[in-house]
Amino acid sequence: MIKKLLTASAAFAMLVSSVTPSSAFGPAGLASPLKDHLDHIQVAQPVLAPFGFVSYCVQNQEDCKPSAGPETVEWSYRMMRELRQVNYRINKSIVPVNDDDGSDQWQASAASGDCEDYVLTKRKELINKGWPAKAMRIAVAYTPDNIGHAVLVVRTTKGDLVLDNRTNSIVSWRETDLRWVMLQSGENPLFWNSVAA
Repeated sequence: MIKKLLTASAAFAMLVSSVTPSSAFGPAGLASPLKDHLDHIQVAQPVLAPFGFVSYCVQNQEDCKPSAGPETVEWSYRMMRELRQVNYRINKSIVPVNDDDGSDQWQASAASGDCEDYVLTKRKELINKGWPAKAMRIAVAYTPDNIGHAVLVVRTTKGDLVLDNRTNSIVSWRETDLRWVMLQSGENPLFWNSVAA
């Protein structure tokens, strides 16, 4: 199955040489009232999915299938309240434990784990609450200390919001301290793209 997933990703990457990013309007923050424009992460060329995610998909094929539903959720105060509650609860419920060197095991509903486990658990809980899977994407980035990190990105009508296990705040992707590397496709979770500079 891993071979099939990698082959599918590689074939897609060869078919699509690049995706032309649309213009982003400037930062939209949650500290001040949200702007009325969209501010989404723009992507560039296809890249291979992280190996830990591919391994996760072998064991959890239902979580990695393309799904129906909207790619963007309507922003509202109620929506923000639910995102904050889920982010806070999962951040508090998982004991932070890094994978051993040379091991990168991704799992959802974990009692302990690292950033990817927080992401998958938050994604699963939001889907169980009725949120569309297509509106949630896993992103890989680097922290200011140059450490690889994963976060959950939720696409809303007022921009992409980040749920990060390092903070209980929900912020616009531009307000984080992360250096963005790659983003999962909303159309097909197995396809990933680099983030446009």
